[in-house]
Amino acid sequence: MPFPVTTQGSQQTQPPQRHYGITSPISLAAPKETDCLLTQKLIETLKPFGVFEEEEELQRRILILGKLNNLVKEWIREISESKNLPQSVIENVGGKIFTFGSYRLGVHTKGADIDALCVAPRHVDRSDFFTSFYDKLKLQEEVKDLRAVEEAFVPVIKLCFDGIEIDILFARLALQTIPEDLDLRDDSLLKNLDIRCIRSLNGCRVTDEILHLVPNIDNFRLTLRAIKLWAKRHNIYSNILGFLGGVSWAMLVARTCQLYPNAIASTLVHKFFLVFSKWEWPNPVLLKQPEECNLNLPVWDPRVNPSDRYHLMPIITPAYPQQNSTYNVSVSTRMVMVEEFKQGLAITDEILLSKAEWSKLFEAPNFFQKYNAWYLSCHLPRHYIVLLASAPTEKQRLEWVGLVESKIRILVGSLEKNEFITLAHVNPQSFPAPKESPDREEFRTMWVIGLVFKKTENSENLSVDLTYDIQSFTDTVYRQAINSKMFELDMKIAAMHVKRKQLHQLLPSHVLQKRKKHSTEGVKLTALNDSSLDLSMDSDNSMSVPSPTSAMKTSPLNSSGSSQGRNSPAPAVTAASVTSIQASEVSVPQANSSESPGGPSSESIPQTATQPAISPPPKPTVSRVVSSTRLVNPSPRPSGNAATKVPNPIVGVKRTSSPNKEESPKKTKTEEEQVDLETSAVQSETVPASASLLASQKTSSTDLSDIPALPANPIPVIKNSIKLRLNR
Repeated sequence: MPFPVTTQGSQQTQPPQRHYGITSPISLAAPKETDCLLTQKLIETLKPFGVFEEEEELQRRILILGKLNNLVKEWIREISESKNLPQSVIENVGGKIFTFGSYRLGVHTKGADIDALCVAPRHVDRSDFFTSFYDKLKLQEEVKDLRAVEEAFVPVIKLCFDGIEIDILFARLALQTIPEDLDLRDDSLLKNLDIRCIRSLNGCRVTDEILHLVPNIDNFRLTLRAIKLWAKRHNIYSNILGFLGGVSWAMLVARTCQLYPNAIASTLVHKFFLVFSKWEWPNPVLLKQPEECNLNLPVWDPRVNPSDRYHLMPIITPAYPQQNSTYNVSVSTRMVMVEEFKQGLAITDEILLSKAEWSKLFEAPNFFQKYNAWYLSCHLPRHYIVLLASAPTEKQRLEWVGLVESKIRILVGSLEKNEFITLAHVNPQSFPAPKESPDREEFRTMWVIGLVFKKTENSENLSVDLTYDIQSFTDTVYRQAINSKMFELDMKIAAMHVKRKQLHQLLPSHVLQKRKKHSTEGVKLTALNDSSLDLSMDSDNSMSVPSPTSAMKTSPLNSSGSSQGRNSPAPAVTAASVTSIQASEVSVPQANSSESPGGPSSESIPQTATQPAISPPPKPTVSRVVSSTRLVNPSPRPSGNAATKVPNPIVGVKRTSSPNKEESPKKTKTEEEQVDLETSAVQSETVPASASLLASQKTSSTDLSDIPALPANPIPVIKNSIKLRLNR
């Protein structure tokens, strides 16, 4: 597959350049011969990673999309005939398949799926799409694994067409016919559409706008391929876990292309790291000035929407209605990404100076070795929270894992509020977990969250209590599972604290490099909820939880829970509201990241000066206090049948824990702090779960509130404590 490299000569013959972006470009410099050589080397480095698809496979995709497009036209003609439309209309009724996402951007990899949109005229209903068109697909011999997800936030039909996975959305336009040259970027098409059609159209409209807002599409595509590969290799490619998804990375690369319109890929990759390692977040990244279409659709605007002021890393989609594609980003994930930008800048500086090869940029760092070095530099021990999701069947595991993963960002946001935690970094890579019992069929998946603790002065015997954070997280997951009718009694969540030296007991051997002599301490998985959810919570502490199918699609700030204000107590608020209120207060650890040498790194990065300034969010005056029942000194642990309630502390910016007032023992280690784990299982008062309880969850509700209705009786639950004692 040919990859054009723009040369200096070809740039000189171009007509006067169009202005791109909301600011003037930083540089109009044309590429030099060394830039072209570096770009060619970049292409050769990318090839072994499978980021380029062979021409034969590309033509196969085009053929499959052609077949699908013909099926759509045929189906719409049949619908038109069944509704007795005039023959003249039927002959020209049209209908079309549009693509969006990585395939439409031209950066899809080998074996990647295709995101498609079926556009139909006004007389074709969504119900027709999920009935007659679904049945038509079922009759095609090339179609396998056909399934409809009609109740999703963005309804979709999923299928495998001749070996290629395709997700098809549906949008009905207020048009009598669908012309072949239809431009979905036309804002007038959104008039009189229902919200589901607008959501379905959004992907195509954003993708098309991005392609129209970059100076050179070929240079943009090659740069985006490199940046996406880098992000995936460095474990920061995951919208659902609070990092960036594909469209966000595409918009960052597009903004870089606007600032350096004549640069080619090798230069653009370097400038990408330069721009965004120095970007003054939360200033938004915009590809064009937002336009008002007077369609009364909600758009991202911090002047109007107070919740938008709490977004930490706003990257705004260019198509109306403009939205922030990074509402999931937390203090910790932004900190991790900015640090990665700085490291990327240092490496590309070396590459441009011929001190390193491109392969160094795409070396995958080991998540656990990274924290080992980080902690050693801070003279701190290494600590992790391990989350484990288990289900009795593989099908149930897939659903359960998807739901748990979509809520991990809420736990991360809650952990960030702890006054002793600087960073809570979740590894987007999940791992198979060891079986609890070899005789029992069970499917288990595990995630690891790295914790960085602050260094506190003049404090001894501090108790860091994570019990409430983790319990709130598990309650949220179970609550969502029950309300979405996917919960089964054998679906479980476990959580535990482990040190670096204990990880080998849980993780595959190839994951941990340079294994040292390990502790012989046993690590036991402690289930926070033995069978299911304790729903005996005060109604004031109920939280709004979006459906699991919508968790990846919608901002938590749009839920009713966000409108409760900071004065309403909530045990696990959404990620944006948890993290943004303390964005200016978390101290960033000074890792070994130095400013890159040379002139390029000293360039001035234009921020969004034309946008309204985003004032820092007001600081709440109420602090969250850990329950006084916290165990600081060793004491007799309660018996298994002791009934204890988990406290409901007030939500604030930081949870404070008072140091032990009793005389502390003498320190046995002076160079390293000791963190001892206290894990105590407290059996809560249980009520037998009956079939009527689960049946009651399936009754439909006419209540439009996002806060789910609570069942009359709680399900049995064992609540456990995860408490760390920091001895100075």
